[in-house]
Amino acid sequence: MILSHDVFNERSGTVIAMAVTSQPQQAGFPLTLELGSEELSEPSWVKISQVRTLATSRIEGLIATLPDEQLGRLVEGLDEIIS
Repeated sequence: MILSHDVFNERSGTVIAMAVTSQPQQAGFPLTLELGSEELSEPSWVKISQVRTLATSRIEGLIATLPDEQLGRLVEGLDEIIS
């Protein structure tokens, strides 16, 4: 799940991302956030505590876009973990 803005991605050659898995997770929010099948083709979970920087060359294309509310929840979860 890419969090960084397109301008940042283009200028830096990297993206800031959180890991996504289709495996059901034991931990709830703020460690993970469940995404419904509306966002992706199958139920998935964002692992909020697994933040990575990846080269844009590793990104193959757009799979889905989260509504602003869901993106806000990811940022809120990360804030709870690091504050």
